[in-house]
Amino acid sequence: MKSLLILSAIAALSFNAEAGRNNNRERRQEARIAQGVKSGELTRKETRHLVKGQKKIDAYQKKAMADGELSVKEKVHLEKMQDRQNRKINRQKHDEQSRGSSVDNPGQPEVPSTSSSESSAEQSQ
Repeated sequence: MKSLLILSAIAALSFNAEAGRNNNRERRQEARIAQGVKSGELTRKETRHLVKGQKKIDAYQKKAMADGELSVKEKVHLEKMQDRQNRKINRQKHDEQSRGSSVDNPGQPEVPSTSSSESSAEQSQ
């Protein structure tokens, strides 16, 4: 009886540890997305796409945990989803696009054009 209680406590702790590890990883990924937005490394479209991916992971995790357990198959699938999302975040943060980049020259900030009268006035001063 006592050993059954100990085994169930260990199982509960390992279950909570697994859920905690997934949640920590998810929080780190969300923080990386937020940092990419703040630094301008991510465009609005990239951000929407990455947030959508995070929501899919959340939905799958909630579905997998609905029965109170995370099976080995569900754990493997969840980790693969998170691995893919991790690669997507990395790829999007380090591509040539940045928020405010021009279409013709990705990675370079857009410089507003000035009219000829303004530029001639600046040159005369």
